[in-house]
Amino acid sequence: MRFWLSESERRPDPAPARADARKALFAGTLAWLVAFVVSLITRAQLAAAGLEWFVWAAAIGTGIGVVGLVVVQLLRRRVARQERRSSD
Repeated sequence: MRFWLSESERRPDPAPARADARKALFAGTLAWLVAFVVSLITRAQLAAAGLEWFVWAAAIGTGIGVVGLVVVQLLRRRVARQERRSSD
């Protein structure tokens, strides 16, 4: 087995795959939202165990997920608008 190939022996790089990040972001945001609701319900037990910080962690995780969903949606709209302009 060789670890190095010269440029003439290399195959061309494949085209980048298009992925939909919205599904992954939505699943992660939903998981943080469930964790947030559960932590609110069990807040007294979490405080007794010294883990009340988890409420804030889940809230911040949910917020970051929502921001991520908005950013991805805006980027998708921008790309779609640019593709429409280039096809006209």
